[in-house]
Amino acid sequence: MPSHHEALRPGPLSRAVLPAFAACLMAACAAPALAAPLPAEHLDTAEGKPRLFVLSDIGNEPDDQMSLVRLLLYSNEIDIEGLVATTSTFQKSVTHSETIRAIVADFGKVRPRLLDNAPGWPTAQALAETIASGPAAYGVAAIDAASPSEGARKLIAAADRADTRPLWVDLWGGANTLAEALAHVRATRSAEELARFVARLRVYAISDQDDAGPSIRREFPDLFWIGSPSTPDSGDFAKATWTGISGDKYYLNGEGADFTTVTNEWLGAHIRKGPLGAHYPRYWFIMEGDTPAFLGLIDNGLEARRSPSWGGWGGRYVMRQPYGESRPLWTQGGDMFYRIASQDTVEGADGRPHTSDQATIWRWRTAFQNDFAARMDWTVKPFAQANHAPRIAIEGSAGTGVVERTVRKGEVLHLDAGASTDPDGQKLTYRWFLYNEAGVKNGERPADLTLSQASDAKVAITARDTCTAGWLPDLAPPCPASGKAHVILAVTDGGSPAITRYRRVIVTVTQAKRR
Repeated sequence: MPSHHEALRPGPLSRAVLPAFAACLMAACAAPALAAPLPAEHLDTAEGKPRLFVLSDIGNEPDDQMSLVRLLLYSNEIDIEGLVATTSTFQKSVTHSETIRAIVADFGKVRPRLLDNAPGWPTAQALAETIASGPAAYGVAAIDAASPSEGARKLIAAADRADTRPLWVDLWGGANTLAEALAHVRATRSAEELARFVARLRVYAISDQDDAGPSIRREFPDLFWIGSPSTPDSGDFAKATWTGISGDKYYLNGEGADFTTVTNEWLGAHIRKGPLGAHYPRYWFIMEGDTPAFLGLIDNGLEARRSPSWGGWGGRYVMRQPYGESRPLWTQGGDMFYRIASQDTVEGADGRPHTSDQATIWRWRTAFQNDFAARMDWTVKPFAQANHAPRIAIEGSAGTGVVERTVRKGEVLHLDAGASTDPDGQKLTYRWFLYNEAGVKNGERPADLTLSQASDAKVAITARDTCTAGWLPDLAPPCPASGKAHVILAVTDGGSPAITRYRRVIVTVTQAKRR
C-alpha cells in the first residue's frame, strides 16, 4: 500500500535491467487487439469462491501487514492463489516475503479454532506455497521478460490454471510483477493466446505506486482494470476511492464518516488478540489502505464482484476514460447531469447527506469493521462463545445471491425476508434501502422506486417510473421502455460485535401497457 514519505525506506536500485522485452513494454509495441475489453454492462457470473492473487509492497509501512491479517481471516471464502512481495516507489530495492511467511505461519496456529467456527480454511502449508517475490528493483526497468521472477511465474501459472473463474490481481504496491508476467506471455505466446491470458485477469489497483501501471494500461488495452490513475508519489492519493477505508483524518477527505472503528485504540481492543492479531501493528498514516482491493470479494450478499458499478465494501466505480489515459477503465468521475457518477450520497454520522467517492466505502465501515472483529474472535473463541453471520432468505430464496424482479410502472412489489435466521439464535433487525447509484452506466438514470415499511422484514416497493428525473427534468430525455434500480436489504444480528449480511434486489421497471 502507498506510503507517504519515501525517505522512510530509502535505497538505490539494486539492478536496472531493461532488456528488449521491457523496452517493448515501455514503447508502443502492443500485440494486436483480438478481444474487445469487457463492456460496462458485463457481469462476472462465475460461481464459487473468487480467486485472488496479491502483489504487495509489504514491509514498506504497517498497513500491508494489517491488510494481510484481515485477508487471511476471509481465506475460507476467497481462494488465495498468490501472496507475492513487491517493490514500489516507497520501497524500491527490496521485497519482504519473509514477513508474509511469518504471518501465514501464525495463521496456521489459529486455524484449528477457525475451523470450530466455519469450514473451508486453507492450511498454512498451502498458503506458504503461494508466497514468492517479484523483481527486487523499481518499476518497469526491473522486469526481465526472458527470465521472469518467481512472483511473475506464479502469476502466470495461476492465470493458466484451468478454471472458469476470473483471477483477481490486487496491486497493493508496485505493478512491475504483473508487467513482467504480461511481457513474458506476450514474448512467448501467440497473439490469440495472449488475448486469452489477459481476458482471465481482473486487476484492482490501489492507485499507481510505480511506473508500471500506466505502461500496462497503454500496452494491454483490453485488461480489466479498477483504479484511479495517479502519480506514484502519493500526491494524488487523497482523491482516490480506496481512502474511504480510513483516510478521513490523514487525507482530510472523510466528511460525514464515523471514525470510531478505525482508530488505533478501537483496533487495539478488538483486533490485536491472539497469535494472528499480534501481527496487526499500529498504523502510521491510515489503516489498511489496500484492503478495499479485496473487500468486494467477500461473500456478504452484496455480490459486488459481479460488477464494479454495483458498489459494496470495496467501493463503487464507473467505466470512463480518464484524462491522459488511452482507454476507458473502471475509475472515478462521470457526468453529474443525472447525478449518477462514481460518488455515493450517504447520510453521515452527523445526520446530513454527504456525497463523495470515499463515501462508497465508508458507508459500510461499521459493518465491515464489526465483521472483522467477529472473525478475529474466531481465532481465540469456540463457536459457542463467538458471533456468526445471519442467513437471509427472501421469498424462499436463501443464500447470498442476487434476487431479481420485474414490475410495471405503477405496481407495488412486496418482498418478505421473515424466514431469515441467525445461527446463534439472536434477534434480527432489518433495513431496506435504495442504492440508486448502483449498476447504472455513466449517463444513465436508475428506475424510480419508493420503499414502505423499510425497517420491517416485509417491504413494499412502488415502481413510480422507469427512470428518475435527473438534475434538470425539462432537459432530460424521456424515460426508456424499461429501467433498473438496486434495493439492498441489510440484516443485522444482536450479537457483539453485531454482524450484518445483505441481499441485493435488482428491480426492473417496465412501462405500463396501454389500454
